[in-house]
Amino acid sequence: MKKIKIILLAFAAMIFASTAQARDQIKIVGSSTVYPYATVVAEKFGKQSKFKTPVIESTGTGGGMKLFCAGVGTAHPDITNASRAIKSKEKALCEKNGVKEIVEIIVGNDGITFSHSAKSQDANFTKEQLWRALASRVDVDGKLVENPYKNWSDIDTSLPNKKIEILIAPPTSGTRDAWNSLVMNKGCSKAAKSLYEADGKKAKKECAKMREDGYAVEAGENDTLIVQKLTANPDAYGFFGYSYYLANKDKIKAAAINGVKPSLEGIQDYSYPIARPLFFYVKKAHIGVVPGVQEFLKEFTSKKSMGPRGYLTDIGLVPLASDKYKIVRTAATDLITIKIK
Repeated sequence: MKKIKIILLAFAAMIFASTAQARDQIKIVGSSTVYPYATVVAEKFGKQSKFKTPVIESTGTGGGMKLFCAGVGTAHPDITNASRAIKSKEKALCEKNGVKEIVEIIVGNDGITFSHSAKSQDANFTKEQLWRALASRVDVDGKLVENPYKNWSDIDTSLPNKKIEILIAPPTSGTRDAWNSLVMNKGCSKAAKSLYEADGKKAKKECAKMREDGYAVEAGENDTLIVQKLTANPDAYGFFGYSYYLANKDKIKAAAINGVKPSLEGIQDYSYPIARPLFFYVKKAHIGVVPGVQEFLKEFTSKKSMGPRGYLTDIGLVPLASDKYKIVRTAATDLITIKIK
């Protein structure tokens, strides 16, 4: 029986190896925020190595995780980019489908920018003001009500007397997840949280619910399209990663959050209120089977790529502190996997 089991495992490995060779290009999916960084690394990798340029698809973090965790083999991606850490339910999906060894890489730091047209007046918002602009329900006079705010000045008279119009990322987006965590939950008023809990509901979940009455407009995973819409409408706002802001500074500008505008220094030390780490995840089972996966991993985590003077800093990546970088580099070179149970 033991010999039969060994033979079957060897046969399965042969089938995987033979089918894997049918794909000689690395396949990457996931976050639109990490996409521009991964694309630059992929292009350099294709030009400077013996391997083909990896194929990258911007599916959003949630969509990428579903594809990544769907199974092992060349029908499934080798790498998924993510603008937040993998969730426990995604780990469970990976485990269920046999994706049991995953290498987690922190690419660097990013600051979500709340941006608007370069032609607009400068703006400064608190997290609570942003939550009140976007929340499905808010507290008014001690009661939870459907969001009544139509203009920014309805929230606070110090804000412009202009219609609230915010382009938001879809629920599958890691940027949306990060926004919910850093803005919606942090900005949710104490009164609202108490009222939710008094109703027997989880405040964290309820605070993150966004209004669906036309003032928050879902704009898809295409951040370039959001930039175009902000340029066309000086009264609109939208949020996305720092690299898109830097690449379009001639068209848009960032609003301050709690009096702080995004900067490289503020994102690295997290003094900018909406700073976050970025990730990508590698399927260890594909290393040595799909050509170039380990080599790509080493290129992406090299100092010339994501170091303080690396080429990714030119397009907005905020590098990790040296101690964190060493941990990440070791994970990449030694293929250290994370726990998924």
